[in-house]
Amino acid sequence: MDLILWRHAQAETAEPDLGRTLTPYGRKQAARMGAWLDRTLPESCRVLSSPAARCVQTAEALGRKYKILPELGVMAKTDEVLQAAGWPDSRSPVLVVGHQPWLGQLAALLLCGEKQDLTVKKANAWWLASRERDGEIEIYLRAVLAPEFFIE
Repeated sequence: MDLILWRHAQAETAEPDLGRTLTPYGRKQAARMGAWLDRTLPESCRVLSSPAARCVQTAEALGRKYKILPELGVMAKTDEVLQAAGWPDSRSPVLVVGHQPWLGQLAALLLCGEKQDLTVKKANAWWLASRERDGEIEIYLRAVLAPEFFIE
């Protein structure tokens, strides 16, 4: 299974937290990363987003259908995110648009086997995958991408 973790792009500083929207720079970040992801992800990829406005706007930049899940909110737990994504059994890739610190904690848990605080920078995508080899499940990192790598 492929699991792509996409942190929301740069957002305004405002209250309430769930209503924070993307800055003009954040919209550019989301558009750049969204264009690459749209070209690269298979059509069968499910897209799941936190209900926070900044995540919804980031997901919209992908230009695909997405589902908003309350369990992917700001205070999500790694086990809730994994369950929502169907990890590791989903037959289709899953893209999750969410927040720190749980995105980094989830990446660390899958890659290292324990919860640690890794930083997923704003608008970056971490592409993880699992496969079975010799009867064991292997988890590996396919890519870490930043919107700055893509030219408009």
